Parts: sequence; structure tokens; C-alpha cells
Amino acid sequence: MNNLVSIKQLQPEQMIALVKRAAEMKKDGIPRLDEQYYISNLFFEPSTRTKTSFEMAERRLGLEVVPFDAGFSSALKGETLYDTVKTLEAIGLDALVIRHEEDGYYEKIIGKTNVTIINGGDGSGQHPSQSLLDLFTIYEQFGSFEGLNVLIAGDVSHSRVARSNADALTRLGANVHFLCPPEWKGEFEAIHDWDEMIETCDVVMLLRVQHERHDEEMAYTKEEYHERFGLTVERERQLKEDAIIMHPAPVNRGVEIASELIESPKSRIFTQVENGVYVRAAIIEMLLHGRNGR
Repeated sequence: MNNLVSIKQLQPEQMIALVKRAAEMKKDGIPRLDEQYYISNLFFEPSTRTKTSFEMAERRLGLEVVPFDAGFSSALKGETLYDTVKTLEAIGLDALVIRHEEDGYYEKIIGKTNVTIINGGDGSGQHPSQSLLDLFTIYEQFGSFEGLNVLIAGDVSHSRVARSNADALTRLGANVHFLCPPEWKGEFEAIHDWDEMIETCDVVMLLRVQHERHDEEMAYTKEEYHERFGLTVERERQLKEDAIIMHPAPVNRGVEIASELIESPKSRIFTQVENGVYVRAAIIEMLLHGRNGR
């Protein structure tokens, strides 16, 4: 495998292998690759966690990270993403991590370049590295996915995290459910009341309200949304003793989750961030070794 653009590319055994490799790296350290590679991170949408954790993983693997700033790139002059990729290939880069607002941007690139492409998030489409770090975080807690009840709550229809995780977790044997306002369910079946599942959840995964992807203003105030669809302190008390709370972040405190729950004993939100470095290192290692037929 030379590229990773969708979680759908990976078979369950490949997902588990990446999770276990990330666990090894977390325990023993991230080893430097035995060859020199050049990589760049092309982020055309804002990012803190994904971009910096990829950069940390790349540096710890010993890659040469070539800076790229979309705000000062030729994209502002009308250059297409394809031409940007071909330019960086001609310069000598081996791999690119790309985040772009267009769903499926990679379909115009894959097969037309020898550069390894890692999807850092495409519009409301896919986010494979986030899905894998979420799998790692769940695996650390439960050691398996079979039969787990996972509730994904929030802005489901606009979430690439929801799509990637629903696909991955379902194929690994988890029971995935969605909770959101009726108008945000998209292609998924969803419940609209916490009482239907709150006491049976093993994992509660909150999603940010993605205002930038909405054509209309939200029909709820922040307070109304939190009370109806957010994880309140009162709801957290109804969770199972070993249940965990997750969120891909950034977090809107007091909207999708009460502020005091973000660092509560059940929360794994900052653990997810930590695990992102190891998962992304495992992805890069796998793909670059794949370039050399290893």
C-alpha cells in the first residue's frame, strides 16, 4: 500500500496491526527509519492536533519535513491541488499529508503521481488517521471491539470522523449508534434522546458542531444544544463505570460536552491527542516501507 486516503482501504486485520504497532511505539519509542525521506504537510484548512502530531511523528521517525504554508502558496494564484502535488513531486518529495475542504480531493491525484498521499481530512468525507487513533484509544481501554456499544453524538452529517469511525468500528464488531438533532443525521439512522442509550454505552464519542459547513444558522442556542444533545454532568453520572468519553477536538466547551468533563476520569480526550503521534508514525512507517516493497 502506497497511499492512505480512506479507512475503507484497510481490512480489519490491517487496522488491528496498525493499532498494535502504535502500541509498541508508545511503549518502546518511535524508531527512526533507516532511509532518508522528504515529506510535507499541505493543510488547506485549519488544524492544530492533526498537523502538529503528524509533524511530531515525522520528526521522530527521522524524516526531513519540508515546510508548506497554504496561505503563501501558489494556490492563492489559482494553482490546482494536482499541480501543487506534481510540483512537489518534481522537487523530490516522497510523501504528502493533505487536508483539503473538497470531499474526495484525492480522487484527482491517486494514480497520477508517485508521491505517497496521506489524507489528513477531506471536507465531510474521510479522516483515516483520526479513526485509527480512536481505535487505538478504545483498544487500550477494552482490548477488543467485539460487542462494544459506541455512541457517536453531535454534528453527524458534516463529520468525516463519524463516517470513518462508523465504518471501521462496525467492521471490527462494535455496535455503532448515532445521536443528533433530526436535521443532522445525514445518511445515518439516529436517535435524538440520550435516555435511549446512556446507561448501555461503552464509548461516548462527541463531535464538534461544524458551523463552517452549515449553510444555515443553528436552530439552537449553545445552551439549548448542550441541554438537549450535549453530554452534561448529569448524563455522565449515568454512564457505566468503565465507559469512556472521547472527542476528536477542538472542543466547544459547554456545547457538546460540559467543560468539567473534559479532564474527568472517564475522559480520554487528551489521551487521543497523545495517541495520534504514535498512530501517525505507524501509518507513515507502513506506507514508506511499502514504497520500497518491504
